[in-house]
Amino acid sequence: MTLTPFAEAKADLRRAALSRRRDLDPSVRERFSARLAEEGLRLARSWRPRVVSAFHPIQNEPDTLRLLAALAEAGFATALPITGARGGALTFRRWRPGDATTPGPMNIPEPTASAPLVEPDLLFAPLSAFDRRGHRIGFGAGHYDRTLAALRANGPIHAVGVGFATCEVAEVPSEPHDERLDFILTERELIDCRGAG
Repeated sequence: MTLTPFAEAKADLRRAALSRRRDLDPSVRERFSARLAEEGLRLARSWRPRVVSAFHPIQNEPDTLRLLAALAEAGFATALPITGARGGALTFRRWRPGDATTPGPMNIPEPTASAPLVEPDLLFAPLSAFDRRGHRIGFGAGHYDRTLAALRANGPIHAVGVGFATCEVAEVPSEPHDERLDFILTERELIDCRGAG
């Protein structure tokens, strides 16, 4: 398969960022897990979403399970994404730590089919690389771009990218269909991307 110039540039940035992420000290990961739970809960209390979605961490991603536990403990409805066809929008099912999961198409733990479908209005989204304009690089399947577009068409949402500071790049190549994040949360700061050009 031949990559477009945009896809090739993103693939190079992704490889470099994932390499930096793999080399992080475990203490950085642990501190970020605690910060993510604290700051994520603060944002949820401020925005008062109906449903909060995060992601089940894989491949050295930040640990969101502590965040999900804190949100559930505080009474927020929490959810995980369900992966469908490549390039399609994600769906979401209610889930809180301790609930059953099943491996999804990408072998990521997902809620079982018996969990109710929900539509989150606060999403904590994974990323491989990001810039300060709110552009992200994921794993290249396009799920989050389609998902954010669909959710935004139905009403206001908050989309918060979750990634280590080492994954920041000067500029992510962007195309018209790419959906920007509203905020990016790292172990160092909360970046407000809403006014970025």
